[in-house]
Amino acid sequence: MNLIDVPQQLVTGHNFVGGEKTASVTGRTLAVESPYTGTTVGEVPRSSKEDVEAAVQAASRAAESWALVPLKERTQILFRFRDLVYKHIDTISNLVSLEAGKTFDEAKAGVAKGLEVVEFALSLQNLDDGGALEVSRGVSCEVRREPLGVVAGITPFNFPAMVPMWMYPCAITLGNAFILKPSEKVPLTACFCADLLLEAGLPNGVFSVINGDREAVEGLIDHPDVKAVAFVGSSPVARAVYARAAASGKRSLSLGGAKNHLLVVPDADPEITIPGVVDSFTGCAGQRCMAASLMVAVGDVDHLIDGIVERASQIQLGTGMGAIIDRASTERLTNAVQKAKEDGVKVRVDGREASAPAGYENGFWFGPSVLDGADPSMECASKELFGPIITIVRVDTLEEALALEKNSPYGNATSVFTTSGTVACRVAEEATNGMIGVNIGVPVPREPFSFGGTKDSRFGCGDITGKAGVEFWSHLKKITSKWALQSDANWMS
Repeated sequence: MNLIDVPQQLVTGHNFVGGEKTASVTGRTLAVESPYTGTTVGEVPRSSKEDVEAAVQAASRAAESWALVPLKERTQILFRFRDLVYKHIDTISNLVSLEAGKTFDEAKAGVAKGLEVVEFALSLQNLDDGGALEVSRGVSCEVRREPLGVVAGITPFNFPAMVPMWMYPCAITLGNAFILKPSEKVPLTACFCADLLLEAGLPNGVFSVINGDREAVEGLIDHPDVKAVAFVGSSPVARAVYARAAASGKRSLSLGGAKNHLLVVPDADPEITIPGVVDSFTGCAGQRCMAASLMVAVGDVDHLIDGIVERASQIQLGTGMGAIIDRASTERLTNAVQKAKEDGVKVRVDGREASAPAGYENGFWFGPSVLDGADPSMECASKELFGPIITIVRVDTLEEALALEKNSPYGNATSVFTTSGTVACRVAEEATNGMIGVNIGVPVPREPFSFGGTKDSRFGCGDITGKAGVEFWSHLKKITSKWALQSDANWMS
């Protein structure tokens, strides 16, 4: 059985500069490896700072005229883009699976989630809260939302379609020219979507793609004509990107990693809790910043843990769970499980023993793993492992569980599984993370509610989607006017 369609020839990706497909001026390329097969399936340019310069110049020219296009006219292009994505959603989903290792269904769900942000951006033509008000005798104040100019997004490997769609739909709808630098591990989806934006009628230069590695990233961050930079990735890199961008006076928002806590109490409903926990830490092979990675077992919940162990052990690789992004990551996960075992943690389910799907033995595979009885100070309980591993820490009280959550340096998500409204309300009030779930293992907000964490999971102000995203990609111009002298004028007028 074929899990994905593997192309017979290399898929060639390009930079998109000024509406044209271009190679790097250096002639250098980067290979794209499929986690399913372990083989090279494509290649893209390895861009230099000269390539970045060309993209920024083209984007700057496009930004001037694009900002003058009325908002309702900008959204018409995005309507056509949305229709094209739905038309080609199976092709895009296969491409996501091919380069990121997701199952086809996971890839398709990621595209659909990205389209939610497109649809939110389309609604901006009717939601703009600009307006005018007479604030004193003969004096009016008006606010206008305006674009920043050239802006950039630097995105990770785990959601090749969705995370870029968190950024560019709102950014270009608001009148900016957007430059996307996708992860060098998963650049092919970005190139395909760039083709669709051009087909939808987006003017040349309004959307650009620069492929490459660190040199391209630093070129974008440092360029004086790039006014804002958004980033999604690991916390150490997020901190570095934010610091570098902020030091040059840019607007920056960098979303980092996580060690998400699932608090499970004795009254939790097994029919909700068991699949909720397992789906959270195994979905997308655990390679998402909203995956559960630490389960805090409060009191006697052994019946729930046994159910989690049983369900996780039945997952088949290839159909029930996708591949790991690269060989280095599988080795890192293997070492993490071995280290936990040496530290005295009980390995209830061992991902090292999982079998690769037939025909894909050379890919990068690692099965679900359940580590029970860890101390909070252990690496498996405190470090982001970014894979299908859940570590269980046992405590006696909800107070202890909330203290663990509060002490974590990360701040993306906390969920509680309970049938008690009192417990749910307390967790919602006291948890310190940015996104809270009640009987939901992956509490990602749906649009227009915005996505963003706290603490070391976010560097910068605001969130990346929803109304907060609108604020990030634009600024407000305030105009105060007086046209006639009032006979009864006071100090305000």
